[in-house]
Amino acid sequence: MTADLTPFYDDVRNAGSMRSPAHAERWTQATLQMLGVNLDRKSKKALANALPKPLADDLTSVFWLLHFRDKNLSAVDFQHRVARRAGASDKHRARLAVIAVFTSLKQYIDDDLDHQIAEALSPELRALWATQP
Repeated sequence: MTADLTPFYDDVRNAGSMRSPAHAERWTQATLQMLGVNLDRKSKKALANALPKPLADDLTSVFWLLHFRDKNLSAVDFQHRVARRAGASDKHRARLAVIAVFTSLKQYIDDDLDHQIAEALSPELRALWATQP
């Protein structure tokens, strides 16, 4: 059974000032893929277990042959990587989209998992994770 993610994508679209649910879906996928690359294994697994299957699949679907988490990744670099995956280049748009996705994801997680994810991120990403739209 597939979860109806229409309300989720509507939240992302509204918070991120996007034109369509398709844009929200594309930005969500790109954000989750880059988030998955930047979380430790335990946090990524816990988040994937809390999300509906389509979102969890986006979080866990990125494969990197040689991957070392950047524990000091800047928010701007993260936003640029998300934008490239989403097929965009506007860093202002990327920031809005990432914050919209992060905020919308929090409806699926409890405070403990929220804290665990924040602690697993670099300091700048942690601040971005905590930002409200």
